[in-house]
Amino acid sequence: MNRLYSLMAALLCSVAVFAQTPQEILDKMNAVMTDHEQEGMIMTTEIKIPILGTMSTRSYSRGDKIRMETTMMGITLLTWTDGETVWTYDSQENKITITKENGKSKDDVGDTKLLSGMSEGYDLKLVKETADSWLIQCKKNRDNTDKDAPKSMDVAVSKGSYMPVSFKVKMKGVTMNMHDFSFGVTEKEVIFDTANYPGATIEDKRNQETEEKK
Repeated sequence: MNRLYSLMAALLCSVAVFAQTPQEILDKMNAVMTDHEQEGMIMTTEIKIPILGTMSTRSYSRGDKIRMETTMMGITLLTWTDGETVWTYDSQENKITITKENGKSKDDVGDTKLLSGMSEGYDLKLVKETADSWLIQCKKNRDNTDKDAPKSMDVAVSKGSYMPVSFKVKMKGVTMNMHDFSFGVTEKEVIFDTANYPGATIEDKRNQETEEKK
């Protein structure tokens, strides 16, 4: 009898999982991301640009500090920022360029802000379900007056962890796909150290930028 009760309890839990609405799934995903935010986040963003091809960026963020490894057309650029200064290393030229931060926040990296606000101004629909994940389609509704907001977004969410598996969006002919999300970034991973690039040419443009603004 106890075995029967255990089986029934397991089935009821399964039914509860299946009964979740797309909004509830996204709310739990956002809660998981918020809970782990202090640990630092890692993700890959691929942007397909007509004619130019695909730009792939692996980003590591912790607090205001970010490191990005971007590859496009065979050239790799490493970029670090602490919210005020940006260091860019060109592997092809073995050159480090230092500039001032342009005002972007860490939420702009890969447009993670879209993940947290995707249910606002969008109609949600569960379009596919596998043993491991849900695929939710977000379609822009009439209440969404933001002209720059994408018409449609697709997000896959893990059933086990409620972590995003992938996030795809197309805007103005450019397709963006974010995937391979994880947490756990150390301070060392996001801090630029000139000593790691001996022999590299350094060009500091911060004073030049200040003069141009005067």
